[in-house]
Amino acid sequence: MNAFSYIPARPDPALPPVLANLYSDTQTRPTPAMRDAMHAADCGDEQHGDDPTVWALCDRMAALLGKEAAMFLPSGTMCNVVALLVHCRPGDEVLAHRTAHIITSEHGNHAALGGIMMNPLDGARGLFDVPTLEAALRSRSRYSPPQALLEVEQTANLGGGVVWPQAQLDAVLARGHAAGLATHMDGARLMNAVVATAIPAAEMVAGCDSVWLDFTKGLGAPLGAVLAGSQAFISEAWRWKQRLGGSMRQGGISAAACLYAIEHNVDRLAEDHDNARALARGLSQIPGMVVEAPDTNLVFFDPRGAGLTAEAFAGAMRAKGVMVSTLAGRVRACTHLDVSAAQIEVALTAARAVCAAV
Repeated sequence: MNAFSYIPARPDPALPPVLANLYSDTQTRPTPAMRDAMHAADCGDEQHGDDPTVWALCDRMAALLGKEAAMFLPSGTMCNVVALLVHCRPGDEVLAHRTAHIITSEHGNHAALGGIMMNPLDGARGLFDVPTLEAALRSRSRYSPPQALLEVEQTANLGGGVVWPQAQLDAVLARGHAAGLATHMDGARLMNAVVATAIPAAEMVAGCDSVWLDFTKGLGAPLGAVLAGSQAFISEAWRWKQRLGGSMRQGGISAAACLYAIEHNVDRLAEDHDNARALARGLSQIPGMVVEAPDTNLVFFDPRGAGLTAEAFAGAMRAKGVMVSTLAGRVRACTHLDVSAAQIEVALTAARAVCAAV
């Protein structure tokens, strides 16, 4: 065993207070009004089917996503795990972009739990097209792993929070179906894409056999995600939810936060997108900084031209009270409901000072 620990480090008390938290939209805190909704939630035994607030959330989300049924789960990662375990058998292959969350950020759980193989696809900014997909498709053979599932991510996180053009998304999903593949969407930031394009969620995901939506990112809930699909798919998903320990007993307390989020925190995602564009404009004015134009609430940039690695920049920013993250050698700044326009200016002032000090 090496000295690496999988346990997260506790906050360093020597660091200054956080003035602007751009680390991730998972950093949001439930608002007082959301806490009130949780306090007032009507609860029952979610595993037994007796929690009315969970049923209300699932019915609401199935209708929003245009699917027959939905299921409440603790996290988006568990949604991906459950979906892939339903769609695939051990030895099956999933086709997804090489930067997809299921490949880069879920600790190999699909192989560990289901013996599922990944076939990474290339494409700019987290997206791929029909010719790329066709090049990866194989004829059925006893020598090759069965190709069972096509997975897409909306928005594409490591692509820069990019929204799939609807025609391109529909085309790759249709080609996947034509090849006999099931289709699944990691919809962690799906509502960001809906707000950015004004395309209804059900229309956006019409080509997906399964899809999930996360409430813990820009929507601001403390936990929870909903996985949706056909009645038969959700029935099988419940078996895996039970196997993985995903039942939540009096889950209505958490489901109430998600209902509040979907009712109050969707339209305001446009503010996060505005703040992301303002941040990108300000960063791009720093000499040497290479900034990717944001589609939604994620701003990726490379500070090496300003004389700093991504890690050094993030460390220097934290010393000034601003949190950002580093992913794939780039810096990521994420706007959300706990980041105001004034805090964007705080972050830009810190970034200018950090780069000037070099």
